[in-house]
Amino acid sequence: MIVLDECVSPHVAMLQRVHVRLVWQRPYPSLERARPVAWTCWCRATVYELCVGGGRAFLRRTVQLDSGPDIHETSPMPITEARATWTALLSGSAR
Repeated sequence: MIVLDECVSPHVAMLQRVHVRLVWQRPYPSLERARPVAWTCWCRATVYELCVGGGRAFLRRTVQLDSGPDIHETSPMPITEARATWTALLSGSAR
């Protein structure tokens, strides 16, 4: 019998001792039309998304609270830089 894990999206690795500290801010209204192109699994309390729109990209962090989601985002950056930051986040070398 094959048992499949219900999680299909990646989970963020444990934070490395030496890591880059990302600056998280309230969402930018000008980037509301950006769309997520990658995300972590929703089974965790904190979910991350890589969002792209208008030739720029940013990371979104959503903390799922009983009172509702608490959303923060990084500053917009070039897409290639955002993809590198996304990889660092997933590997635990950025948070």
